[in-house]
Amino acid sequence: MSQTLTTTLGPVRLIGDNATPIWGMTNAERSRRMAESAAKNGSTLAAGHELLFNLAYAFDPLLLRLALETPGTLFVWGNAPIVGQVPQGSDPLTATHVIDLSDGRALYNRQLRKLEQPMVRELDPSTRRAIERQSYFGAYKGVTDLLTKYLWPELALVLTRIAAQLRMTPNMVSVIGVTLCLVATYLFAQGMYWTGFLSGFIFMVLDTVDGKLARCTITSSKWGNVIDHGVDLVHPPFWWHFWGTGLVYWGLALSTQTFALVMAAVIAGYVLQRLIEGMFLKDFGMDIHVWQRFDSQFRLITARRNPNMVILFVSLLFGRPDIGLIALAWWTMISLVVHAVRLAQAYGVKRSGQPIVSWMEQARP
Repeated sequence: MSQTLTTTLGPVRLIGDNATPIWGMTNAERSRRMAESAAKNGSTLAAGHELLFNLAYAFDPLLLRLALETPGTLFVWGNAPIVGQVPQGSDPLTATHVIDLSDGRALYNRQLRKLEQPMVRELDPSTRRAIERQSYFGAYKGVTDLLTKYLWPELALVLTRIAAQLRMTPNMVSVIGVTLCLVATYLFAQGMYWTGFLSGFIFMVLDTVDGKLARCTITSSKWGNVIDHGVDLVHPPFWWHFWGTGLVYWGLALSTQTFALVMAAVIAGYVLQRLIEGMFLKDFGMDIHVWQRFDSQFRLITARRNPNMVILFVSLLFGRPDIGLIALAWWTMISLVVHAVRLAQAYGVKRSGQPIVSWMEQARP
């Protein structure tokens, strides 16, 4: 049994039927959204080809992206076709490039910066929650900070499920998060660090939830990405500045000269580090944090918002938010030096004629 959908991407053949919902929608609707999202992101089907989905299975969206890159590619599990770009009306198993994932092979996900075996599982009522959990964690970046990677994935999973059940869009979650981000900024300026931390903590968790909700429900949008990444990029220096001005309420205000030096280190260090990351991406076609294992490990603690908040939290525990801000400035400069050295080393490798390749791609079987 099969049916064909007409989508912006082109013809989509759905094999079988499946009434088991996943993330609040049928597998047929999920497949349609994946096809429309691929078209929106610029993917196309080769002439005379169609996209094929097997509704009996749920799978990692990475497989769809890889299938769209090469016409005639079909991913299978044993003898069961899963997803592929195949000639219209053909027997899918006769496709040019049939790749069996049941052998446990790992694939490199450049978008999420990780190397792992993509999810492929039969979808039925007994496996639904496990599949949702696996697809949620599959949407996590492999290279990120220590809080996002280790502290709140379980909490964000619960909130993502609740948001999906309530039919909330990622943009709704983002608006709530941005509001809390602004509240945290105000509270820091007033020296109300603990309540500011609570607002900031919820915002940071929701900053994970909106992205996971978008990926799991296939509902990302251009403006949603702009809001999400724009706020992430802009707000940290404001938090550190107003943390500094709020010290006056604790009787720990920094001298004018010290405050100026700290702000210069924090803001200039943050901006320059971002510029270095942009230069690496432009010149080498990949994120600086996936070049070698050291870079991926250093991303856990580099001077971004979340690791910096750990520094400030520890300083609050000891009643010295002033020392925390100074320590944050020093860590920002240390992180900047590390990134600058890594960029220089990459240029040196390039001049020697060697390719700059991610250690994750080198690790592929």
